[in-house]
Amino acid sequence: MSIKIENLVHVYMPKSPFEKVALNNVNLEINDGEFVALIGHTGSGKSTLIQHMNGLLSPTSGKIIIDGIDITKKDVKLSDIRKKVGLVFQYPEYQLFEETIEKDIEFGPRNLGLEDEEITRRVKRAMNMVGLDYETYKDKSPFDLSGGQKRRVAIAGVIAMEPKTLILDEPTAGLDPKGRDDILNQIKILHDEYKMTIIIVSHSMEDVANIAERVIVMNNGEVALQGNPSEVFVEVEKLEKIGLAVPQVTYLMRKLRNKGFDVSTKVYTIEQAKEELLKLLKSNVSRG
Repeated sequence: MSIKIENLVHVYMPKSPFEKVALNNVNLEINDGEFVALIGHTGSGKSTLIQHMNGLLSPTSGKIIIDGIDITKKDVKLSDIRKKVGLVFQYPEYQLFEETIEKDIEFGPRNLGLEDEEITRRVKRAMNMVGLDYETYKDKSPFDLSGGQKRRVAIAGVIAMEPKTLILDEPTAGLDPKGRDDILNQIKILHDEYKMTIIIVSHSMEDVANIAERVIVMNNGEVALQGNPSEVFVEVEKLEKIGLAVPQVTYLMRKLRNKGFDVSTKVYTIEQAKEELLKLLKSNVSRG
């Protein structure tokens, strides 16, 4: 399943004193099985863009083609599209409301009119996918969980609808380091083991560097850069000019290079930096 966006324009409050062009001629394609990160400063158009991907927002002009279907056409049933493209907003745990975890996760599938057996299968599968044991957690209140666990329950509620693509808006926002790492690990499992197409919006360059396969940089409602993390994070000056940064380890390697050390500046993860520094150490030892 692919998501194809053609000449997408979105204007908030058109023909009013508050008119704002949020998206301007955006062209993108996200293919089945990709892990894509959307980055950009506040107001760059990231959230507006992802809300077009499952029909929550309608474009001012342009097309959004999901799995070969142009969802901007009037005869398209958007509820069917939302079964294929699941969207998890920031702080999704604020939307938890049922007395047990099982009831909360089954809310969406039950509204689809599914049989009880199928609903239970989906709940078990979704909980397993986010790392929550069904028997251990099903009867617990979601409000008794940690912040990271609550977020997993909220994500499971979307996964229980069995979308092919999962979009997450700032999935680690507000979590402590352990909660952040747990959520990122679970999202990676969804992609690697369950073959879901993942699109995340993030302000954390370190998170993006560690898990994304492709990075799309938004600026003033347009696509400013895109490519794999190495291709994007090497453009330090361009990113800084539009108000973004690169991973801290990338800055470190650039400083070492400027001081005469023979290291690559195309480094954006701790693991890559470790390899570069070990190579440098071995090289110095062999010379000595």
